[in-house]
Amino acid sequence: MSPNDFRVRPTAEMVRAQVMARISADIPDASVLDLFAGTGALGLEAISRGARRCDFVENRPASLHALKANIVLLGQKGFTRLFKKDALPFAAALGPGSYDLTFVDPPYGSRMLDRVIDSWQATHFSRVLVAEHATGHVLPAPSERWTFDDTEISVYRIPVSPVPS
Repeated sequence: MSPNDFRVRPTAEMVRAQVMARISADIPDASVLDLFAGTGALGLEAISRGARRCDFVENRPASLHALKANIVLLGQKGFTRLFKKDALPFAAALGPGSYDLTFVDPPYGSRMLDRVIDSWQATHFSRVLVAEHATGHVLPAPSERWTFDDTEISVYRIPVSPVPS
């Protein structure tokens, strides 16, 4: 279910499938956060692929209605929590290692993604941060980047410290 709101842009099915395939090793038993959740497509897909749980953060009423309906429709109520909050202060308040995997998909063209990435870089609140954004949105260098027409996916991973010899 998707709200009748031009600002809501659910991740295209082909993009979602490609992203999930490419991060498949990060999903099993993961604690997932879906910021700017919209319809919840990314977080719900992660649960269907073996994530332990997903917390959704969304504050638009139409999106919340669609998200709640999708959680119930897919029988995922026991694996999810829904936070009716602004995603920016929610992310800024997280401590290190709060989640294993985070999806962030704010409105294209906004600087909200930059602020979430700044929060992530300051605290590493998640082992992996998967950001969906418009092609050409200039961001700090990610670990991985994939382009799908007008959509880019930037993946940030906590840097691994070298093992002392």
